[in-house]
Amino acid sequence: MTEHVPFVVIGAGAMGLATTWQLARRGHRVLTLERFARGHTRGASHGATRNFNNAYGTAHYLDLLTLARREWDELSRTTGEPLLRLHGLASHGDQRLLEGVHAALVARGERAEVMTAAEAARRWSGMRFDGDVLFTPDAGTVRAAAALEALERAAASRGADIRFEHTVTALAEGPDGVELIVEAGGERHTVVAETVVVTAGAWTAGILPDAFPLPRLTVTEESPAHFAPRSDDLLWPSFNHFVDPHRGPIGNVYGMPTPGEGVKVGFHMVGPVVDPDARTFRPVPEQAAQLRQYVAEWFPGLDPDTAAPISCTYTSTDTEDFVLDRRGRVVVGAGFSGHGFKFTPAVGSVLADLATDDSARAAAAFRLPLSPRPRREERMPSRPGGRDGIRSSS
Repeated sequence: MTEHVPFVVIGAGAMGLATTWQLARRGHRVLTLERFARGHTRGASHGATRNFNNAYGTAHYLDLLTLARREWDELSRTTGEPLLRLHGLASHGDQRLLEGVHAALVARGERAEVMTAAEAARRWSGMRFDGDVLFTPDAGTVRAAAALEALERAAASRGADIRFEHTVTALAEGPDGVELIVEAGGERHTVVAETVVVTAGAWTAGILPDAFPLPRLTVTEESPAHFAPRSDDLLWPSFNHFVDPHRGPIGNVYGMPTPGEGVKVGFHMVGPVVDPDARTFRPVPEQAAQLRQYVAEWFPGLDPDTAAPISCTYTSTDTEDFVLDRRGRVVVGAGFSGHGFKFTPAVGSVLADLATDDSARAAAAFRLPLSPRPRREERMPSRPGGRDGIRSSS
């Protein structure tokens, strides 16, 4: 059996569902294929919360963030589901970086306030701070699990066909379309699409042909944890700690309150490189001990002995920039892990633009290189953190 459709999206995590919604709401017929069951925990989209972090200093990310805020609000209106909790973001640590982010936000008319460490500690007594604190009140968290449900519901209401436990085993572009071999329920069939969007997270490189000019994607297993507050009366912002790697923790630190689970705290991009199909789903003991030590030092309002670890994958480019581009009939969205979730509906919009308009282009930082990728994804990025702002798990 051969099925013909205009658009196929491969991967129904956050970015795939957002692309599906954006295509469907524009009136396009779209089929989305996901190899795992709905609600699986094998990738990077599961869990209750992600940082809605606006501590960026470059125009292409701030532009994308502006679009994301507008599209989150539209999705909430469409589904009647509030998806953002804007309790504010407190960023501290590298003062030079914070000054650049503050200047960039103020120049765009965004609200941003610099507080002393003492002022911040009085406001959030469960935390300690490293130097002046940049507080951005229009940030907070995304209700991640609720967002996935809302995206699927909104896309399906527009006619999108979303199929879980459907694995794409082969992809080949021809003159008349892209042929996909799909396995489901022990059977195999063929789908031919006019355009394919690949948003498969850690499995992206394995789906695309070797000649596709994808940059190196490194997959790591990260292990943040929820910690129990010592008092129910404490207030918690979302937070970033941009640290000096020579005298502090092993990586930048991020976190946020997760109602019913505690306060999430994690190191950014420090986990081991893994095969996404052969993960341990357990934290590295040394890193878990370092996280406990960090919480004991910097969070007087949390009990460091109550860690409930979380396992997730990061799939990252060497620069930590996203990949949003098209070659021929294939569009790819990749490299989001670590700071992508906040941008989800905006990424879906950009990928839908690329899929439907040959003249569309993402910002230059997100475009594909001209030469093919290395055949193996063996190297971990050299340093946690970003060049243009405090990138944290989103």
